[in-house]
Amino acid sequence: MVVTRSSSGGMGKRPSEETFSEQERAAMKDRAAELKTQGRRGRGADKAAADEADVLAKIAQMPESDRALAERVHAIVATVAPELAPKLYYSQPGYARQGKVVCFFRSGQMDKERYSTFGFSAQANLDDASGLWPTSYALAEPTEDAWERLAELVEQAG
Repeated sequence: MVVTRSSSGGMGKRPSEETFSEQERAAMKDRAAELKTQGRRGRGADKAAADEADVLAKIAQMPESDRALAERVHAIVATVAPELAPKLYYSQPGYARQGKVVCFFRSGQMDKERYSTFGFSAQANLDDASGLWPTSYALAEPTEDAWERLAELVEQAG
């Protein structure tokens, strides 16, 4: 989307450009609410428990196939990178180090996509000497080998 300054000095957009979709606007509202809630919670064990409860509740709301994927991801992260704290990230499960999300799960069905995604932020320690490394992976029906690779990446990222 191209943003321009209007003659009144405010920000506007060209009429021919698309606006945010309903789903994108909802995600932005969800993220704003998450940040507000996190700010009110402060720090400590109570916050960590509440954040994890939020993540588990979000996973429970997912359609069955995505819920199974998200539960497996959650178990992997908890096992191989227990230092990563669960927290919502754009209304989806995320895992953070010192408050900054390192990796996250996106429900394909909730996002109206054909597959779910597991991704890494710039906070992940995945840099490769070649200067090229993936930052997200499609999760459809992962094999056991794929789950093992995901666990290795999460461990490296943490």
